[in-house]
Amino acid sequence: MEISEKNANGNAVRKQTEVDFVINMADKRYYLQSALRLDTREKTIQEERPLMNIRDNFQKIILVGSAQTPWHTEEGILVMGVLEFLSNPYAVEMSL
Repeated sequence: MEISEKNANGNAVRKQTEVDFVINMADKRYYLQSALRLDTREKTIQEERPLMNIRDNFQKIILVGSAQTPWHTEEGILVMGVLEFLSNPYAVEMSL
């Protein structure tokens, strides 16, 4: 997906973004981003960006390498550990 952003000089630049995985299950769709960790707000924003550019209302999830309690970003994106995601068959159904 291509997005347009302004650089430090205020000029518009085009950037390519991509979502790591898409799961289609009957009438449901899930968008997944993967990151080793989200240790800064900037890293969280970087991982959220491709998901935020998807204009539908299907579930968007960021998977991280470390075990952690699932939580939601300010943008409503579910963040969870990859082990929780893989071991819990209802993990993608977690909502706000």
